[in-house]
Amino acid sequence: MADGGDPGPGLVWVERRRVRVWFGDHVVADYRAEAEVAERYAAAMSRRFAGLRVTTDPVPDHDPGPDRALPGERLWEVAPK
Repeated sequence: MADGGDPGPGLVWVERRRVRVWFGDHVVADYRAEAEVAERYAAAMSRRFAGLRVTTDPVPDHDPGPDRALPGERLWEVAPK
């Protein structure tokens, strides 16, 4: 529930956030997770890509996109040549 109201019996309201890393007008990373995990991810991306803009926004209730576990140390499976 976006308004923070009571979600109902036996349910717990969990805030979800969307973190995006921007290179100019282009999104180079898009990640959704619970607020605490998303903030850790945003902090890590800000350190790793200090020159890029990192934004965090609430995920609307009507956007049921899946949350993902934090990626491993390697962001890409193939190393650049």
